Amino acid sequence: MQLHLDTAELNLLADVLLQVKSTSGADDDLLDKILAKDLRLDSDELEKLGDLLGKRSRQLKDEIARAQGSPAALVLQQKLGLLQRVLERVNEACVMF
Repeated sequence: MQLHLDTAELNLLADVLLQVKSTSGADDDLLDKILAKDLRLDSDELEKLGDLLGKRSRQLKDEIARAQGSPAALVLQQKLGLLQRVLERVNEACVMF
């Protein structure tokens, strides 16, 4: 399955995968594909990506709750909106498998 994402969405995926890699050793193959803009992902890769995005979404929601009223909350909210759009596309692609 191939996803079609814009540059901001690809950058977000790369950021999430790099963050996961630095903390818990993300799948290098998946990261390499995203960095190469090769979004021909199999069902396992899509599922893994969906799980990672879901986890990051929950983390961002927690960060937003802690940053209530600060300028950082708006930036985090925008990032969460972008992440949720990407997660929705990944979930749609998973259903198509």
